Amino acid sequence: MNLEGKKILFLSANFFGYEKAIVNRLRELGAEVDFYNERPSDSVLSKGIIRVNKNFYFKKIKSYYQKILNETGNQNYDFFLLIKGETIPFSFLRKFKEHHPSAKMIFYSYDTVQEYPKFLKLYSYFDKNFTFEPKDAQHYNLHFRPLFFLNDYQNSTTDSSIKYDVVFIGSAHTDRYLIGEKIKEIGEIKNLKTYFYYYAQSKAAFRLKKIFDQNLKKFDTKKLSFKKLKHSEIASIYAQSRSVLDINKPFQFGLSMRTFETLASGKKLLTTNSDIKNYPFYNEDNIMTLDRDNLDVNAEFFESDFKEISTKNLEMMSLDSWIACLFFKDQDEYWKKYHSVFQSNK
Repeated sequence: MNLEGKKILFLSANFFGYEKAIVNRLRELGAEVDFYNERPSDSVLSKGIIRVNKNFYFKKIKSYYQKILNETGNQNYDFFLLIKGETIPFSFLRKFKEHHPSAKMIFYSYDTVQEYPKFLKLYSYFDKNFTFEPKDAQHYNLHFRPLFFLNDYQNSTTDSSIKYDVVFIGSAHTDRYLIGEKIKEIGEIKNLKTYFYYYAQSKAAFRLKKIFDQNLKKFDTKKLSFKKLKHSEIASIYAQSRSVLDINKPFQFGLSMRTFETLASGKKLLTTNSDIKNYPFYNEDNIMTLDRDNLDVNAEFFESDFKEISTKNLEMMSLDSWIACLFFKDQDEYWKKYHSVFQSNK
């Protein structure tokens, strides 16, 4: 995989430092990368306005994207990569294509069309559209590419003594707290040691979320943490646990980043996303699927060791594989052949 001398304009919302890891790896592979946050600001107020009605923010968004055009107009880009696409104006995409007609346009989404209908209008501006959501890939004829893990996690397994049977580290949203607390109760009954870390950007951000998410009204705010953990810190906690709990958004079937990080760490996974059975690395010895409407945990799951994942599957789950898929050759043949949503339409 050689990106030596290639120029890339990369726009993405900030998402827990993954965008920085992508930039760093692209540069290590020889690319020249210009990165911009897709949002003009990451303040709580700005995020709230963008999510509810970004028309109130239109002048600031327009000015911000004009600034990007001004700063990048003299560059000769080989690629334009957009991740998320929540804020970007269509007018910017049109102007960028006019100024850089030879640049390959690539869009990747780790959200669903159901949550962001704007995606349907974005697709036509791009040469290649990728999504982590299998149903969107099938329905809208998109390339299917799941997320990835960072090397911090693959190298995280240590000889340290195991302190927990189940850990959860994640943002506070949807029904995560309700499910997490239920799993904690079940764990106590079955003598399982648990560790839960619910994260929110700030108290103000959490209050804003509560306005739109009824589930959060039941959240005990004393259990909230406002410190964003580094990937090295999360990997260290995973190393001290037998398993990691994954609670997907109820309307998403695409696998979370946590899925790949957990398995790369050599740790077992408990997940509410039963769609994981459609992936090549699925192994019931390593992965327990949970019914979010009828939660239970089989304590025997923790008695056996993690079954090693094949080198091929780990390679396909990596950040390097994700980059190769977007910039060089799609991996539909590999990922789609395992998933039932694509088989049923042959």
